[in-house]
Amino acid sequence: MGELSSTKVLMNGRFVDWNDANVHVTTHAFLYGTGVFDGIRGYYNKERKQMFIVRLGDHVKRLLTNMRLLRLNLNITADELTKEIIELVRLNDFREDVYIRPAIYFGPGSVGLNPAGHGTEYLVFATPFGKYLDTENGISACVSSWRRITDGMLPPRGKIMGAYVNSVLAKQEAVAGGYDEAILLTKDNFVCEGSGENIFLVRDGQLITPPVYADILEGITRASIIKLAGDLKYEVIERLIGRTELCIADEVFFCGTGAEVTPVTSINGRLINNGKIGPITKELHDKYFKIVRGNESRYLDWLTPIY
Repeated sequence: MGELSSTKVLMNGRFVDWNDANVHVTTHAFLYGTGVFDGIRGYYNKERKQMFIVRLGDHVKRLLTNMRLLRLNLNITADELTKEIIELVRLNDFREDVYIRPAIYFGPGSVGLNPAGHGTEYLVFATPFGKYLDTENGISACVSSWRRITDGMLPPRGKIMGAYVNSVLAKQEAVAGGYDEAILLTKDNFVCEGSGENIFLVRDGQLITPPVYADILEGITRASIIKLAGDLKYEVIERLIGRTELCIADEVFFCGTGAEVTPVTSINGRLINNGKIGPITKELHDKYFKIVRGNESRYLDWLTPIY
């Protein structure tokens, strides 16, 4: 992390040096996973010398809303946190694509499951970030043996720190098996999502994606793709998806802050669209990347310029 040692991290309203951005060993979120987080991308447009943060307001709103799930209580408004995130990126003067990670969590105190007595703290860091998955050539995926957690266990609609062990297990299994990514099923064996991405299928020219009650994350990129597809006159259907539909889909792709728009070219060794990127996926992919770099005037309201 030598290249980041000169950057700043936002901790509880203060900008501190990267190497001084530490939490105490008794931090409740460290011991028990009791915190919420979000992931936000910033895209640098070299021609314009401008950084665009994608749907910043929506990410901040989701983060602050998710606090309610854990009864976190932080005295900060959405506008205040948004301004601090903008200032953090500006202060670090990034001239490349970045990933921004805000987190709100129960801080240090005594040991025990009940976080009473632990104050609510927050931090935001930003780091240069390229491709999380191969968005250009597509990836392989497998159906994981791990099932997605349910809303009645540990609500996946909130980005709760500890809940992501579920995703880690699925990702580890996929990579160990020679795949790039995992697809998790619900407890009732319906298609849910990837380890850290929402999923779309294309069948007969229609886009199909699991509904919000199928234990998915209510993804902001997912919402963007639904809007974009509608503007391109594609029908989008939100419904339960059977596992075998993965085998007969015309196209499959993941989407998310990290995944962006990533084609899936094979699942459990079965080729999707003969292993080629499908035309609808390609159109959405190309349009999405034009949008996030500020090269599509219709969607400029999704972007927050920094410089």
